[in-house]
Amino acid sequence: MSTMSTNFVINASNLTLSYSDEDIIKDASFSVKKGEFVFITGPSGSGKSTLLKSFYGQLKPKSGTVVVGGLDMSDITEGKLQELRTHLGIIFQDYKLINEWTVKKNAVLPLMIAGYSVDVQNTQAERLLKHVRLSEYKDRYPLELSGGEQQRVGVARALAKNPFLILADEPTGNLDEYSSNVIWELMENACQQLEATVLVVTHKIPSMFSHRYRHFIIEHKGVYEVH
Repeated sequence: MSTMSTNFVINASNLTLSYSDEDIIKDASFSVKKGEFVFITGPSGSGKSTLLKSFYGQLKPKSGTVVVGGLDMSDITEGKLQELRTHLGIIFQDYKLINEWTVKKNAVLPLMIAGYSVDVQNTQAERLLKHVRLSEYKDRYPLELSGGEQQRVGVARALAKNPFLILADEPTGNLDEYSSNVIWELMENACQQLEATVLVVTHKIPSMFSHRYRHFIIEHKGVYEVH
């Protein structure tokens, strides 16, 4: 993978994304550099989540290109796509935790899938749960946690393999203000400390981040940078 061969982690050129015959995103061109924190906003149904899906290969471009980590998502092979996804961290609004598994096991799921040893999993679990301030909850189950705590497990899981790119889809949409602030802080830390590129789809940029980071807005099927 050529993730670090270019300064651009994401590069879109005349990108059009569609469901059946309807264009959701049309002729969008933009780029995101390594280590940037970027917000994507827009009205409900404008295509924010659709755009995010194109970055991890769930939706292929109708036309134009989007290059992620040096790989063209238009004609990426299944093998290359799976390899790319091992270097991504994805955070969902609804957490997507496995309720029958402990917090610790949920946090290291990507390592389990990749076949890492139990020793590596245990070491990384300790580090991850300390980072998201859930060390004392490692043997609990998701349904024993608050929504904010569950999302912190989601953040830990996204960071499990030290991704170069973190994609977050409305990560605080279901959370109260305190829990939201904790999640924002964790993602900012991932950007600054791990030098990961972070892209966040959200309906509202938190006030503490206003004007600090790049901001794209989706409207009328276009993607525009807000200055």
